[in-house]
Amino acid sequence: MSGQIVKDVTAANHLYSASFAKGNLPLPPGRKLAVVTCMDARLDPAKALGLHEGDAHVIRNAGGRSKDAIRSIIISQQLLGTEEVLIIHHTDCGMLTFSDSQLHHILQERFDGNDVRDIDFLPFSDLEQSVRDDVEYVRTSKVVRPEIRVSGWIYEVETGKIRPVST
Repeated sequence: MSGQIVKDVTAANHLYSASFAKGNLPLPPGRKLAVVTCMDARLDPAKALGLHEGDAHVIRNAGGRSKDAIRSIIISQQLLGTEEVLIIHHTDCGMLTFSDSQLHHILQERFDGNDVRDIDFLPFSDLEQSVRDDVEYVRTSKVVRPEIRVSGWIYEVETGKIRPVST
């Protein structure tokens, strides 16, 4: 972060913390919900889903991929009592714009020939299929309780709406 960005976020945090009164929220999420979604800055899961502090675990990564989030999902449901997982991908996602081999080539050039082919960046070419694949990955995981409800959604960055893909 540039010096100005750090100053801005630090000032915003001072304002936020000056009236902060939620330090006594319990550790488990109140709505027993975990949300796996993309790190895209255009998506604010709390606002889009009507969530507040303490309501849900929100797990974010590039593409909202469950394979990348499985460690957090396991902890969320095994240790902290969540009973439902929403997997939300979104329209106009950057993960639709490249393949692993393309990114491996770019990184190899940028990092002096270092071999990065062992990194799976989990890109996808079909948005709805990626949601179905991620839902199935969680539902069939041997370390996720079978009674956990898992559903898949697409968030439309153009409208702010979510639509079901796999419920």
